[in-house]
Amino acid sequence: MLRVLQIVQSLLQQGKHASKRDLYYTDPDQATVNQALIDISVRLKCTRSSLHVVSVGKGLIMGSLRFKDADRTIDCSVCNPFFNILFLDHHKDISSCAEYIIVVEKETVFQRLANDGFCRKNNCIVLTGRGYPDVATRSFLRLLAAETNLPVYGLVDADPYGLDILATYRFGSPTMAYDAEALATPSIRWLGVFLSDCQTHNVPDRCLLSLTNDDRRKAEAMLNRDYLKHLAFSWNQQLRLMLEKGVKLELEALSASKFSALADDYIPHKIKAAAYLC
Repeated sequence: MLRVLQIVQSLLQQGKHASKRDLYYTDPDQATVNQALIDISVRLKCTRSSLHVVSVGKGLIMGSLRFKDADRTIDCSVCNPFFNILFLDHHKDISSCAEYIIVVEKETVFQRLANDGFCRKNNCIVLTGRGYPDVATRSFLRLLAAETNLPVYGLVDADPYGLDILATYRFGSPTMAYDAEALATPSIRWLGVFLSDCQTHNVPDRCLLSLTNDDRRKAEAMLNRDYLKHLAFSWNQQLRLMLEKGVKLELEALSASKFSALADDYIPHKIKAAAYLC
């Protein structure tokens, strides 16, 4: 930890930033570097970004959004067709005429919406962390929600891991509790997918998949989390329903009838009907 602390001190003194990957070259054991950063943040009661150690983001974003980063002006509506979310140290002048923000769990769904011209047709912003979101993606979503004051909707699989990913956006990561407030987006609403969508959106029963033993263990562990007991009870109920029925549903199942069903029917209908869970 001392070596990492020395690097952090040097970065702060010079006013520079380094990625975690840069630090890995100083110590081949990535787990040691990660744990050192967590320990330093906890002991100093600060966020990891305030240590000037940043993640090279894996998230993607597209839609009606412009902002400045240092000497660059980035227009996400013309980013062929999306922009890779990086750590943005000098972001400013965020502007958008979008009506809402959609956070999708998987890159495959993000690409499907991009191919269908969803943002152009619906005047919105779409973001994905490509699975569990990294620090850069969560930080950017929090900033975006605060600066634009737009409603934020989450679109994830109806399974324990999809819900855990959504909870990471809303409440933060259990392994980074010290950083939760700086990275969480408490206003995010769960737009879908739900098991009940099989009936309301004509999804064939064959699209329902059986929960694995791993899914069950994940669900049972999540039900013990305080925020699912007290702050998101409706999410808690959906998780219990999955366990009771022993099934799960993937977002891609909504395209069983036609490829563009998600973009053309499901999302617009759900938002118009306010059919989401807080």
